[in-house]
Amino acid sequence: MQPSSLTHPLDRATTLARNEDGSMTGQTDAAYANMVGPFGGITAAVIMKALLVHPERLGEPVSLTINYAAPIADGEYRIHAVPVRTNRSTQHWSITLSQGKELTTTATAVFALRRDTWTTTEILAPDVPAAVAVPSSRLANTDRAWFDNYEMRFVRGHLLDQSKPEDERDSVTVLWVRDNPPRPLDLVSLTSICDSFAPRIIVRRPKWVPFGTVSITIYFQAGNAQLEAQGDRPVLGIARASHFGRGYHDQTAEVWSDSGTLLATSHQVVYFKE
Repeated sequence: MQPSSLTHPLDRATTLARNEDGSMTGQTDAAYANMVGPFGGITAAVIMKALLVHPERLGEPVSLTINYAAPIADGEYRIHAVPVRTNRSTQHWSITLSQGKELTTTATAVFALRRDTWTTTEILAPDVPAAVAVPSSRLANTDRAWFDNYEMRFVRGHLLDQSKPEDERDSVTVLWVRDNPPRPLDLVSLTSICDSFAPRIIVRRPKWVPFGTVSITIYFQAGNAQLEAQGDRPVLGIARASHFGRGYHDQTAEVWSDSGTLLATSHQVVYFKE
């Protein structure tokens, strides 16, 4: 039996209360704890939630950029979301997340009244076994609680996999992923899944090192109807890096429906230390 929206960890962790000044108050959730502060995907998801429930919101998201300026401490936080420009069909947002007087996160977003146009997708989803044919994996020996909120079925590029010699490794991961427990896909869960790909450094060089996302931009390619059609079935994720060096690496990702529809793409920059 699926949990109700009141008991699912994702919905609990993205619950917000509106304040008199228009800001919203949220609370960190231990279920999404990471090395320092909460998992970045849940921070992105709660910011998306704040935009979706905002009374001035126009249309659907086109893009969301999150800059992780400082760790979020356990406890309450406040989100201020301001539509800085609204045109006939597009809307630009500026968002901050703070605790007391400390700013921890900045974000920008673009929403739009999207219309049907000529459509094509130039990249193709890889030919992979169906999710039911791939065993579910759990990342052992880690205190990063947030991993337990996702069912991950790795087709290739399992985290910390040392089965290949170093000169044969790359940073590519292909996996089926969904919320755990299963939850129907929507814009909030899609946002969090876009950051569920662990930094590529621990795929290319499979060992734990200090790392963290500095900035991520998510581009939403699908609308609500396509997300609803996916239901609670796993989506296919692909992540890779193009360069590692001087303490940072980039990371690109794709999220596909199980019928081969591109749902979202993302780009991020990750800090790492050795």
